[in-house]
Amino acid sequence: MSIYNKILVVANVNNEPQPALARAMQLARKSVSKSNITFFLSIYDFSYEMTSMLSIDERDAMRKGVIQQRCAWMNEVAKPYIDDSVNFEVKVVWHNRPYEAIVSEVFAGEHDILIKATRKHDILESVIFTPTDWHLLRKAPCPVLLVKEHEWPENGHVVASVHVGSENPVHIELNDCIVEQVKNLCGRLDAKPYLVNSYPVTPANITIELPEFDPTTYTDAVRGHHLKAMKALRQKHSIDEEFTRVEQGLPEDVIPSIVQELSAGLVILGTTGRTGISAVFIGNTAEHVIDKINCDVLALKPKGFISPLDPNQTA
Repeated sequence: MSIYNKILVVANVNNEPQPALARAMQLARKSVSKSNITFFLSIYDFSYEMTSMLSIDERDAMRKGVIQQRCAWMNEVAKPYIDDSVNFEVKVVWHNRPYEAIVSEVFAGEHDILIKATRKHDILESVIFTPTDWHLLRKAPCPVLLVKEHEWPENGHVVASVHVGSENPVHIELNDCIVEQVKNLCGRLDAKPYLVNSYPVTPANITIELPEFDPTTYTDAVRGHHLKAMKALRQKHSIDEEFTRVEQGLPEDVIPSIVQELSAGLVILGTTGRTGISAVFIGNTAEHVIDKINCDVLALKPKGFISPLDPNQTA
């Protein structure tokens, strides 16, 4: 079970408010031991690379000057958030691909979790993810927490999306990981965990193609299978039945509906991927769910996940 004591926070360079840093401190203050927070930024200006009139040493000096300015700014904006309860470090690197720089730092610092602010759509109240966000969700080797500018309420709710209908070992292990994470976070935040699972609606065309098919019996059987699997999961992890939900429908409809009903501050999702090879991807279900929810998102990888940016896998 992760305790999230080595936290990498990506600076929000476009704003003085730093919701990711605020969230990191919220987690750190609930830790049983002193946490380490690295406040990180990747910067790049192509004009510095194209200035032919300057020597290499002069260009290096200009880059170092920009980095020092950013470090000073980050130390300043961090002051309202940081206190003596954490070990705090600012780090700025020069890199033309932010997500690669961030993932490299995750590996180099052996961070337990990556926290980054994401945009909130003012009209639809949904979370809008940038290309960097999606790269991090797909390629970061550690849990990725994408946050909005709001507080997690004490005694609030954390929704964990589990896939109990599957007998795939990857999904089974990921379910266990998700439940352990939600218990850990709820313990830190005095929040209530909710395990949510959806099962598919019976396709309407089956009754046309198979007249003898009984959709009611089939639906009852599918629901029974999912309820039985959810019971096994909650009992395995000592979760009360009142904190589990099994609903009919698509995950991208069921999960946002329950999130809204509970006014949840956080959703935990598993992201599926091809394990053991470099071609990894986030599952379509997770993408569709993320597009519709209006709260923070914690994305977890399956056991055995190998990032395509893992330096140990580079040929």
